Amino acid sequence: MAIANRVDPIVGTKEDAGGKIMRHAGLLSAQLQQLRTRMYPPKSEKTLRSFLTNEVSKLTSIPDSTLKLMSTEGRGPVPSRLENNHRVYTLGQINELRALFAKQKPAEALRFLPRRRPGEHLQVIAIANFKGGSAKTTTCVHLSHYLALQGYRVLALDLDPQASLSAMFGFQPEVDVGSNETIYAALRYDDTERRSIREVIRKTYFEGIDLVPGNLEVMEYEHETPRVLASKSGSGAIFFERLKLALAEVEADYDVVILDTPPSLGFLTLSAIYAATSMIITMLDVASMSQFLLMMGDLISVLNESGAQLDQDFIRYLVTRHDPNDAPQSQVVAMLRHMFGTDVLLPTAIESTAVEAAGLAKRSIYELEMGQIGRDTHKRAREAVDGVNEAIIRLINDSWGRT
Repeated sequence: MAIANRVDPIVGTKEDAGGKIMRHAGLLSAQLQQLRTRMYPPKSEKTLRSFLTNEVSKLTSIPDSTLKLMSTEGRGPVPSRLENNHRVYTLGQINELRALFAKQKPAEALRFLPRRRPGEHLQVIAIANFKGGSAKTTTCVHLSHYLALQGYRVLALDLDPQASLSAMFGFQPEVDVGSNETIYAALRYDDTERRSIREVIRKTYFEGIDLVPGNLEVMEYEHETPRVLASKSGSGAIFFERLKLALAEVEADYDVVILDTPPSLGFLTLSAIYAATSMIITMLDVASMSQFLLMMGDLISVLNESGAQLDQDFIRYLVTRHDPNDAPQSQVVAMLRHMFGTDVLLPTAIESTAVEAAGLAKRSIYELEMGQIGRDTHKRAREAVDGVNEAIIRLINDSWGRT
């Protein structure tokens, strides 16, 4: 059914649906930029909080007393002091401590500095589900932050045109990310415009995490690939190989790559599946998961027919937005564990007001200080998020052959 042109009450002229949507998009984008300017002045950048000595001790396994003694004696990085005279360290200083202790105690180096060693492959983890709201981006952000806090080198890659991951790292997609500055730049078929992935990687405020940002431009790959396949034009690797080859250019620079996939099963998602060494599938409801798995199976068959061989270290299901006190939910989770066994991660991503509040402020639970929300609420949320991320790190270490 055609959509009739209407007289817009504001502009007083006839305006078709496309024109209205574009106008509204422009108005909203301008408003968002004004809000962002008020919240973050032009020269301000998002920053990461500092960490108290007891937090540093938990992150590094260096005793609190040792940290205080080192500070008193002037050894190692010099912490700042709060008004109450408590010592605080930046994440950069925490990594200096890790490197220092790894050098001093080579037999325990992995405990202090867990970066991958020679012979251990780059771990590429795709976080996937075609259903919006299944907590893919939340999972990506918290896993990236947790890995960096543990001392790993992380590359976060935003494959979603909505670019929520980029926004969480302080980049407004339509303002801060220009043309040919997304992953599309490294995947495109035009030889003259294609760029190395290294050219579009950005440093973030979070020490140890780099980002390839996204915006609507990444959709160009979904539009361009069918034309190339139909015309058999374009140079270089076939569509599903391009992301894997791009990541190979920077393999030596990172321990883990996190792929935030779009909420659809298109060419970008296929590319992510092929590039990934592992997958975490977020599970919000059983009905959509059934459809997702059927479609995922079909897509993997398409890859296999194209000559792609998938060899992944692990595929796990993560139950998200879980309320452990909800009896029907608990029954569904129990059913999933009965059917899929250990393929369902034992820890779940619980529904938490703390995580939601952090997300609204474009932060992870790791960026909130204890006093910013209720102590018990923060503690429950942090323990749940830690549980999920610790389980994934164990899988990563298993893939590297670490005990």
